[in-house]
Amino acid sequence: MSVFAVDPLLAGEVGLEVLAVVLFKVLVVFVLLIVSVMLMIWAERKIISDMQNRIGPTRAGPWGILQTLADGLKLIFKEDLIPDNANRTVFKLAPLLTLVPAFLTFSIIPLGGDFTDKDGVISLFGNDTYLQLADPPIGLLLFLAMSSVAVYGIMLAGWSSGSKYPLLGSVRATSQMISYEAALGLTVAAVFLQSGSFSTHTIVSEQSVWQWNMWFTGFVPMAIFMIAATAELNRPPFDLVEAEQELVGGFHTEYSSIRFALFYLAEFMNTITISAIVVTIFLGGPNGPIFIDAVAWLWPILWFTVKLFALLFTFIWMRATLPRFRYDQLMDLGWKVLTPVALGWLLFLGARDVANDRGWNPVLVVGVAVTAFAVFGALLLRAVRMGKQVRELEEMRG
Repeated sequence: MSVFAVDPLLAGEVGLEVLAVVLFKVLVVFVLLIVSVMLMIWAERKIISDMQNRIGPTRAGPWGILQTLADGLKLIFKEDLIPDNANRTVFKLAPLLTLVPAFLTFSIIPLGGDFTDKDGVISLFGNDTYLQLADPPIGLLLFLAMSSVAVYGIMLAGWSSGSKYPLLGSVRATSQMISYEAALGLTVAAVFLQSGSFSTHTIVSEQSVWQWNMWFTGFVPMAIFMIAATAELNRPPFDLVEAEQELVGGFHTEYSSIRFALFYLAEFMNTITISAIVVTIFLGGPNGPIFIDAVAWLWPILWFTVKLFALLFTFIWMRATLPRFRYDQLMDLGWKVLTPVALGWLLFLGARDVANDRGWNPVLVVGVAVTAFAVFGALLLRAVRMGKQVRELEEMRG
């Protein structure tokens, strides 16, 4: 278990040179994230078109790679409409509440650095620092806080529009957040139990080369995190707050021009950010083997990029493949499957650590855990069936 270490850049006196380096890192991270969003939108359109036997964007730039830029410029110059019944102040601020948290979350992601013997420290303009914008000791808690704040942007956008369909979308966002947030928090607790720190830099340093948390937590927390994160991102098959077949466009129905573009930008920025969080806490971040010492600084960045691309492709694949869940199915999945399994697995990981510390028989511990899972799973299934029968009887009597 590592002790949290402060970024070497901020360990001493903070002067103009240090401030300049920090501002440079802010600029690089912001530009990198914006360019990544543009490429993500283009890649999603091209990959889905391939999966559906279509061509996708081809006109703007080589292979249509500038199509996202063209669409963004078009939206900027469109007329910005605000409904008569809207709360104008909240209506204007809501898109920012979805965009800013995505950038703040991405700022805690280690993008590179040699974690084998240098603890991820690099030299930037003669200053030792981490290849990440910020490394607060409460990094994972900051991520959970920002994910909750981003939902407020969707809720307030629907409420402030003064229209019924956006309001229904915002109400769905509220209940959807409650249903998956518990499971998301329990998986983060499992990572903390394994790494002993909320600092993303420390979590990555604990996963040297192939010692990923994905293996040591038993795959289950990562799978639950991915499902809950998909619901948080409002991406298919959990895009119930938009649901254009039911709610026209959901929470952003009344938005146009640059404000609609901000929601669109925030959705894809959040997808990249969540994928980077998964890479960081489950897949070792930029950790990986270094084959050529002459370019040792490049390999961690390359490994991080490869892992990130693999997860982004998974999100695109899910969007092209899976049909949208019904609203009641998502609620059942969150409350009756994800949350109980996440809680039970967290207790199992805790019991495993206690057993290792006290020298208990691991076979006996696993046997007791499997038995407990079977018993409580059967009780939960029986309770769900009884509740369904009660509802059916009430409907027949009504």
